[in-house]
This record gives sequence, C-alpha cells and structure tokens, in this order.
Amino acid sequence: MTVGIFMTVLFAALLHAGWNALVKGGAEKGAAMIAVSIGQGIAGLLVLPFVSWPTAEAMVYLPYSIALHVGYQSFLIAAYRMGDFTQVYPIARGVAPLLVTAVSIVLLGASFSSVQLMAIGLIAVGIMSISLVRNGEGTFQWQGAVLALITGAFIAGYSVVDGLGARAGGTAVGYFGLQAAINGVIFTALSLMVRPASVRSALRLPTHLVLGGGASFVAYALVVYAFMFAPIAMVTALRETSIIFALIIGSVVFHERVNIRKVAAAMSTICGVIVLRVYRG
Repeated sequence: MTVGIFMTVLFAALLHAGWNALVKGGAEKGAAMIAVSIGQGIAGLLVLPFVSWPTAEAMVYLPYSIALHVGYQSFLIAAYRMGDFTQVYPIARGVAPLLVTAVSIVLLGASFSSVQLMAIGLIAVGIMSISLVRNGEGTFQWQGAVLALITGAFIAGYSVVDGLGARAGGTAVGYFGLQAAINGVIFTALSLMVRPASVRSALRLPTHLVLGGGASFVAYALVVYAFMFAPIAMVTALRETSIIFALIIGSVVFHERVNIRKVAAAMSTICGVIVLRVYRG
C-alpha cells in the first residue's frame, strides 16, 4: 500500500466518523440518516457527468451493493437508538475487517502474511475491548451491541461487493456515484413508506443534507478508490482508524465516558494501523 493510498484512507476515516457523529447527535436518528442518504445521492448525481461511466461488468454488482447499503443504513439507525456512539460505531466498524478478511481468504482466494493478519488481529483485540464497555448507568448495552454487529456484517458485505464492482468497472467515482444516486432514491422511498414524518424532518436538516451527505460521499468514494489499488481487507482494516476519531468525538462532543477499555481499544487499533503501514511484505 503506497503512502498516497494510506493517507487517502485515513482521511476517509476521519470524514466517516464525522458524519456518523452528525447522525448520532441528532434528536431523530432516522431523519438524520435519511438526510445524509439524500445528500449522498445528490452528490453522486452531481459528479456523474464529470466521470467515466462504469462498465457493464460493474453493473452486476450494483443491485447487491444497494441492498447491502440499505440494510446497513437501517440497522445503523436502530443501533444508534439503542447504544452509545462510542459503543455502536467501533463495534460496527471493527467487525467489518475481520469478516472481509475471512471472505477474502475463503471465497476470493486472497492470501495474507502472518504480519498482515497480526495487524488485523490487533484491530480485533480493540473491538473485543470496546464490546465490554458499559453505558453511563454501568450496564452493558446488549441490544445496541447486537445491532452494531449486524451492521458490521452489512459493512463487510458491501465492502467486498463494492471493491469488486469498482475493479470491474474501472472507475471508483463513477461506480460509487451511480450507486449513491440509486441508493438515495431507494432508501428515501422505503423511508417514505415506513416513516414519512422522518423524511419530512430530514428535508429540514440542511447541515446533514449538505455536510453529512457530502462527507459521506467523499469518504466512501475515497475508500472505493483505494479498493482498486490495495487488497480490500487491508483497506477495510485501515479505514477503522475511524474508531479513534469516533472515541474522541464521543468523549468531547457527546460527553460519553472514556474508560480504560476504550483506551486499550484505541491503542490496539493504532498499533494495528502502524503495522499495516510499516510492513512491506
């Protein structure tokens, strides 16, 4: 992984933690997520005229990608309703690289060195630490944790599909721009059927529409771009540096408690990222 790709994914991680904080910080999590989805879809439409159109081979992946993204968005909303930001976000994001690595080895025939697997394992240790945190009342948020794990499975699914789709399509931004535009329409339509009031509320959230949607689009477009030049599992693992940003945001912005387990998780993740960057094998 080159320095350029490494720094690109780190920047994407920061943006991702930021827009997730916007969703968590809103009074209505569903409206906030819908607003981000709409904003992301608009961003996709705006860039499509200026980028290459994905090939026919890439179109095969789009339906699966959209279904997985809708599932991810839906479960993320539910998870944020049940758990702290500093619990839900790290679990959901941290489980993904483990699942992507397993899928890459078993189904895609990828191979990793022992050092690379150790780096991903360090991130896994961080996730195990986060899964033991307690909320402000000192009780474990089981429902939030379970929903976060399911969310992580969707993240792993769309990461693999989008990585393959971008490679087949030959254009990261074109592929994701089309996916984001279609996903925005579908997720909004489904939300209108289930929670029409949330959609109306979403349209009254300009910060989420513009900043949240824009940050979400740029963050994942950068990740899809990285998928084209580096192993999907490695990019997914590095992306989880966002856990560090999420812990900082949760503590400073939401005043959520930071205990020794959260610090241990952060240090484990940092060590894993360092190994990924330093190791050249």
